[in-house]
Amino acid sequence: MRSRDPILPPGFRLGTATAAAQIEGGADADGRGPSIWDTFAAEPGRIRGGDTPAVACDHYHRHAEDVRDLADLGVDDYRFSISWSRILPTGRGQVNGPGLDFYSRLVDDLLAAGIRPVPTLYHWDLPQALQDEGGWLARDTSQALADYAAVVVEALGDRVTRWLTLNEMNVHTLYGHGLTDHAPALGLGLDCLPVAHNLLRAHGLAVRAIRAAGPHHEVGVVQQHFPVTAATDAPEDVEAADLFRILTNWLFSDPVLRGAYPQDWVAELVMNSAGLTPAQLEQDLVVIASPLDHYGVNYYEPTVIESPRPDTDYSGVLEVDFPEDMPFRPVRTEGVERTDFDWPVVPSGLTDILVALHERYPGLPPVTVTENGCSYHDSPGADGAVHDERRIDYLRAHLAAVADAVDAGVDVRGYYVWSAMDNFEWAAGYAERFGLVHVDHTTQTRTRKDSWYWYRDLIARHRNRGAGFGPTRASGAHPAD
Repeated sequence: MRSRDPILPPGFRLGTATAAAQIEGGADADGRGPSIWDTFAAEPGRIRGGDTPAVACDHYHRHAEDVRDLADLGVDDYRFSISWSRILPTGRGQVNGPGLDFYSRLVDDLLAAGIRPVPTLYHWDLPQALQDEGGWLARDTSQALADYAAVVVEALGDRVTRWLTLNEMNVHTLYGHGLTDHAPALGLGLDCLPVAHNLLRAHGLAVRAIRAAGPHHEVGVVQQHFPVTAATDAPEDVEAADLFRILTNWLFSDPVLRGAYPQDWVAELVMNSAGLTPAQLEQDLVVIASPLDHYGVNYYEPTVIESPRPDTDYSGVLEVDFPEDMPFRPVRTEGVERTDFDWPVVPSGLTDILVALHERYPGLPPVTVTENGCSYHDSPGADGAVHDERRIDYLRAHLAAVADAVDAGVDVRGYYVWSAMDNFEWAAGYAERFGLVHVDHTTQTRTRKDSWYWYRDLIARHRNRGAGFGPTRASGAHPAD
């Protein structure tokens, strides 16, 4: 069925997103130090298929080819992350010049192609040397990130003006520190709350470091958000869903956007677990709430929660399994399509969470959907092409969901597809494929999927008719695809 392009506002920007640990490879190139993901992947059984990010998409050596793909795609923005240990191999101290040179070349190539670079300073790949000193359980790591931010901004800030501090603090805290599914696999349960606070403090200190570099810099953060609903109207399920919603959404956005934790009991729990005095907590929250210019929202799926039922198997409902002592359990979303990663496809959830953020935070900065995408295992066929119609349907529906949020009054100014190319999908290794470009991880051959051509044509249609997909475009009619 042919459907119409979603109607989006003037100035709306389309892009793609990636992360250093997932695409760069070059693990030992030019003085880079190891990260927690190198260590994690080296441990048997951690990554599906025994995969590692050591080569990934070899973007470190093939970035010029990948930038050509982005240029031909016609994107306005490219969101990528910077490898902390490529810049500071031990997380502090001596700067690795060749590492900075790589990102300088990447930025220059993007700008020459007419693409705005949007770097994320931290996308989960803490230098292993800092992990050995306590990682995100150590308060000093927050300042180390701010110092690293200052180094990067000094080197690239003459050409890069739009920055993102940290990616998905909630996922990094829960999966890597509360659980053992991601690096550094600490398995602390709810004792991981000091990690959440130190990540939030690192964000605030990084904002200040970037602001100190000059008034032309625009600063934001990337949070994963998703609507949470109770499985039933039973009080115990509603209470479990409320708790999960607080711990996975508002625990991370309220301090940034309100300067306070979502409930007094949360603030007390964080304060006690992190060993803070009330005065220290108050001072930290002032730093964490440093004003932002933009706010990044990652969305993949909603979550349904219930109070734990005895003799119920909850394994496999989500990408990770919760320990038995957790006071909530996920319930499978039924009656919807699912990706090949078994994630439910619910485009309306993106509208719902954008509207919820708009209503919860009256001063919400302009929003960009900094990640949204799907894994389908389509590969080149006999004709050499990758026919991924399901991804096209997914992206079209989620762009329409963004348009619905805009119509509801949310100031959304951009949308980035995850991902520019198939990559190392964390604990799932190379089995999952989110990219617009298919990557053969044996030969490193790139193949543009049908969804790549669809996205290219969508951008071009809006650009050519002046319909609001670029900085000088005006609104207009949107004929059918």
